[in-house]
Amino acid sequence: MHGTQKEGLEVLLPAKEIAGRVEILGRRITLDYENKPLILIGILKGAFMFLADLIRKIDLPMSVDFMALSSYGNSTKSSGVVRIIKDLDYSLEGHHVVVVEDIVDTGLTLNYIYGHIKSRGALSVKICSLLDKPGRRQVAVPLHYKGFEIPDEFVVGYGLDVDEKYRNLPDICKLVRASE
Repeated sequence: MHGTQKEGLEVLLPAKEIAGRVEILGRRITLDYENKPLILIGILKGAFMFLADLIRKIDLPMSVDFMALSSYGNSTKSSGVVRIIKDLDYSLEGHHVVVVEDIVDTGLTLNYIYGHIKSRGALSVKICSLLDKPGRRQVAVPLHYKGFEIPDEFVVGYGLDVDEKYRNLPDICKLVRASE
């Protein structure tokens, strides 16, 4: 852990375990999309570290694009209102798409993204999420590639944040509030 960031955090998934799962996911995607035009879409900001590691484990030609959406604001709870902050730069027509997300919580944001991307002419759309928190699910979403299932805890690190803090941690940690 990074010195002063240690307080209030408890390691849930160590960096080594994350790296092993990312490698497995990369191999599965490589097998599934051999000889197919592929675009990976990273959902900013939380998925950027996962996407960077994942694409290095995929042994295929591919394109990468990004979307930024907001459903949390500065809270630790989803507002349920999704807005696009940064849309895609490339056309999806004639390509298979894998949406790369950091965490599936309520499913509201991912359900919106899935529908939005399917409507843009992709040959297929699949979802790859590093973390799945089924205990909070409000909307069913198809998870084709899943890293880890986690309990209903607020987590930070490896790209995930609270108020833009802790993204730089190599581990995924449970955020322990002073009242806990």
